[in-house]
Amino acid sequence: MPSSQPLVHIISKSTLFPSTKSTLSHLKLSVSDLPMLSCHYIQKGNLFNRPPISISNSDLLFLLKCGLSRALTHFPPLAGRLTTDSDGYVYITCNDAGVEFVHANAVHLSITDITSPLHVPDSVKGFFAFDRTVSYDGHFKPILAVQVTELKDGVFIGFSVNHAVVDGTSLWNFINTYAEVCRGAKLVSKQPSFVRDSVLISSACLRLPAGGPKVTFDENAPLSERIFSFSRESILKLKDRTNNRKRMIFYGNSEINTDELLGKQRNDRITHSDDIGNWIRSDVALKPEPVPEISSFQSLCALLWRAVTRARKFPNSKTTTFRMAVNCRHRLKPELETFYFGNAIQSIPTYATAGDVLSHDLKWCAEQLNKNVLSHDHTMVCGYVKNWESDPRCFPLGNFDGAMLTMGSSPRFPMFDNDFGWGKPVAVRSGRANKFDGKISAFPGREGGGSVDLEVVLSPETMAGIESDPEFMQYVWDKC
Repeated sequence: MPSSQPLVHIISKSTLFPSTKSTLSHLKLSVSDLPMLSCHYIQKGNLFNRPPISISNSDLLFLLKCGLSRALTHFPPLAGRLTTDSDGYVYITCNDAGVEFVHANAVHLSITDITSPLHVPDSVKGFFAFDRTVSYDGHFKPILAVQVTELKDGVFIGFSVNHAVVDGTSLWNFINTYAEVCRGAKLVSKQPSFVRDSVLISSACLRLPAGGPKVTFDENAPLSERIFSFSRESILKLKDRTNNRKRMIFYGNSEINTDELLGKQRNDRITHSDDIGNWIRSDVALKPEPVPEISSFQSLCALLWRAVTRARKFPNSKTTTFRMAVNCRHRLKPELETFYFGNAIQSIPTYATAGDVLSHDLKWCAEQLNKNVLSHDHTMVCGYVKNWESDPRCFPLGNFDGAMLTMGSSPRFPMFDNDFGWGKPVAVRSGRANKFDGKISAFPGREGGGSVDLEVVLSPETMAGIESDPEFMQYVWDKC
């Protein structure tokens, strides 16, 4: 391919409006929304096979434009703008100012050009509008942009959405609704809630610098990005490992597992399976579970934490941090609506020295994450709110000491439920937004059933380290 050829060619841009006028006026940004004003717009999208011949390019664009206008009637904030009042409070004005719709092509690229390379190709970054746009810019730019890029044998639909307006739950509910409307639905199945009466709405005011905040990480640092896939079987194996699925028992002062016991049957005084059963019943007490069950996702996070810590080659005394974004909707009392529209997330840090991460087993690392997630209840959410109110600030996104990992998105998000009328997606990809050394995003695997894809962004040296890490790579699914 000639170096002068653009990876993605923009054909047209237009502004689309809701098909009916909004009845909402202003929505105040919450203590979960405001910190995101310094973050890039979220960039997430789906890769599809090319629609059937019966759907021409013009038909496809007409379908997606009309569907977007109708979907926006259910999500008026996305067609609005940010505004700051005279007291410094920031609102979403639902004024039907419109969203940006971009038509582009990259017909020299095929689906396999996107999904097959070991590392995510740079061409994916061109599938999204508002590249490196900071969310504060929603004061004078659209809150949402949708870009439809035609490929040689497929279509990519990319969404760029202001992060001070939506989190992942809100974004994927909108995308699902958009697809539902394009399929002809008259009534949408998951109406968003715009209620603003929770503890997240505060009287504290975030004072912003003239011109707005800037991102808090180096946007030009060299990075390596790869999708690591984990099959359902691999995930279950990993979860079994962190939960000690091998049945641990006590005999006298010794701790053994049933596999070892079967070995003892072969080599020691026990010669019949009935003897084993009687021996366990008469002399052995089952070991009590020390902690609640560790989830498969926490197990996967622990696996990555260990691999990255090894690859970064820290001294034992170096403190490492693993941050996990958690959904607070169900943690508050009373709970927020499942489809509360806005940010309702908080970032939970777990700290451990490199020595502890690597000298303890995988189960120990997973337990640290598990304890922090389980303890993040209503009281903890309110504590985070009060801390922010005492010092209102934007979220410091980045890897400031070189020893941080930040996990975002979720394998529970319905990323493959988007059928716009010609079939479900073949892949999920994201743009350049909010990426730095140590930024991880979790996606559901296309195969379903609990499979997971991790979009891992690291320095090139650290990426090479985890790619040669035996403990980590034994669980990675080689789809080839």
